[in-house]
Amino acid sequence: MLLAVTPRAEKEAAQSQSHIDMWVFYVVIPVLKIYYIGLKVLLYQLFNKAFLLPVFPKQNERVAIVTGGARGIGCETARHLARLGMHIIIAGNSENKGQEAVKRIKEENLNQKVEFIHLDLTSLKSIHWFVKKFNDRGLPLHILVNNAGVMLVPQRTTQDGFEEHIGLNYLGHFLLTKLLLDKLKQSGCQESSARVVTVSSASHYCGELDLEDLQSCSCYSSHRAYAQSKLALVLFTYYLQHRLTAEGSHVTTNAVDPGVVNTDLYQNICWPAQRLKGLVAGLLFRTPEEGASTSIYAAAAPELEGVGGCYLYNGQRTKSADASYDEELQSRLWTLSCSLVGIQEQHHKAY
Repeated sequence: MLLAVTPRAEKEAAQSQSHIDMWVFYVVIPVLKIYYIGLKVLLYQLFNKAFLLPVFPKQNERVAIVTGGARGIGCETARHLARLGMHIIIAGNSENKGQEAVKRIKEENLNQKVEFIHLDLTSLKSIHWFVKKFNDRGLPLHILVNNAGVMLVPQRTTQDGFEEHIGLNYLGHFLLTKLLLDKLKQSGCQESSARVVTVSSASHYCGELDLEDLQSCSCYSSHRAYAQSKLALVLFTYYLQHRLTAEGSHVTTNAVDPGVVNTDLYQNICWPAQRLKGLVAGLLFRTPEEGASTSIYAAAAPELEGVGGCYLYNGQRTKSADASYDEELQSRLWTLSCSLVGIQEQHHKAY
């Protein structure tokens, strides 16, 4: 005897299937994509040497801000730029770690022009405070390294209600760069441009930017949210460079990919991946110093003078994801970002 299927049962079955499909699309597929990209990078790193920085000339008159400069890749970036004689501002949200990094870098490099200023990229108010604090110093600004970030954090929001990956990784750096842009323009000149270096990731290759759900509200996946934030940084880099070129500004902006680096950024990956990382990190992962090499190169290399709008990996210009070159998407993201962080955008001619 066949049982009749009621309309209600059919509706519930359809809803259940819809939830499963959404879970697969928003959660499972992004996880698989990111681990696939990560595996490709690890295989590359296994068979290719890390980029070896050339010797750069001293750059004693230049001032650099490095976000997340108290540890990991950011700290190595700050150390090397201090070694070149630059005045370094380490921007971070931990006073203790920041001051420890300042002390260590001063002792290692005999460069006393290293300091820490508190910056919480999850707070728009803190970003405005940091910029005011820096501007009050009366210093020029030649290098801005947007390095700080979080990866695969559980669903949570910033102080201003943004999903944390897009809020800290992207919107925080977007606002910081916008607020410091006039200072960068004033400091750059024809012979020596100011530079913005933004740290992205190979995960941007599997990122999909959803302007209708930038906060990942529909179905949260930390992998999808992280990849989206890193794609947003590349789109931002390219669009900003187009605008700077159109204005004739002596400021360049490039995105860099550090590779898979052995830092505490991986503390939120799943337990099996944690175990695997413990086994292979020494062989396959780059050290923080190696991971910082491309950021340092973008910030200081004489051969990159006046060169912007590039994606750099292992010291080489590399093609980024196809979506990152979408000029309409770049423009729409810029406009939305200005609205989200409360910036009144002046009319700008299309490039």
